[in-house]
Amino acid sequence: MTDPTRFHIGSHDVARAGYGAMQLAGPGVFGPPSDRGEAIRVLRRAVELGVDHIDTAQYYGPVVVNELIRDALAPISDEIAIVSKVAVRRGPAGEILAYDAPRELRAGIEDNLRTLGVERLAAVNLRMPDPTARPDARFDDQLAAMVQARDDGLIDGVGLSNVSAAQLERALELTPIVCVQNYFSLANRDSLDVLTITADHGIAFAPYCPLGWPRSDRDRIFAHPTVQRIARNHDATPAQVALAWLLGLGPHILLIPGTRSLQHLEENLGATGVNLNDSDLEELTNLRLSPVHQLS
Repeated sequence: MTDPTRFHIGSHDVARAGYGAMQLAGPGVFGPPSDRGEAIRVLRRAVELGVDHIDTAQYYGPVVVNELIRDALAPISDEIAIVSKVAVRRGPAGEILAYDAPRELRAGIEDNLRTLGVERLAAVNLRMPDPTARPDARFDDQLAAMVQARDDGLIDGVGLSNVSAAQLERALELTPIVCVQNYFSLANRDSLDVLTITADHGIAFAPYCPLGWPRSDRDRIFAHPTVQRIARNHDATPAQVALAWLLGLGPHILLIPGTRSLQHLEENLGATGVNLNDSDLEELTNLRLSPVHQLS
């Protein structure tokens, strides 16, 4: 019998509630955290609570978050699926720059392995700059570099992030895709077509910023009367309701909410215990909140 609390990232079976490590870096995902000890405690507590899927990237910090994961969890168990992403680097002032030529993608994967202190990653996502773009020859070349890294044993599976439906369909013509990470929340469902494709193909879909971004949009979700009422009915928080709604969209949804707070970590993971009924899910799905901006 299939366990509804777990899904796969390629060959890795993981709990549907994971952890996104991005917020462990300093402000703007740049520089070290203000409290390194707390960041270490959050990572260790996540694993204690059953998290076996951690999302990260070399450019978070940069380097900072990967090194925190390494120092907190070393030696990192093979039972923990570490998923990273490539195609972006940070400039000296924190600016986000492309690093997406095939050779740079390979270098980015190798940098992740080195800073995490592991020999292999469960998956690495090719992060695309425009979630509305059409596939082209350059995309094929980038994907080929990812496939080569998989075939060389550096990663177990190829993933995609910030990808359009057309790009995902093209990728599936060329190679298996084990996970997709796009922006999706109660406030923004622009990637519904991508989510549908992943459901049809049994691919893990990990919505990033699942509680909304920027904070004004997150606050709009939390303050919505429908969200608050459903939260009260289930003795839950608005954040837990927003995350439980995502889980209710399909068994292939994997949560990776990020936080630097132990309290919020436990709150987020508690979303798996919020059992929304069909009426709740319908009401939340029918909510129409203002669209939010894409992360750059």
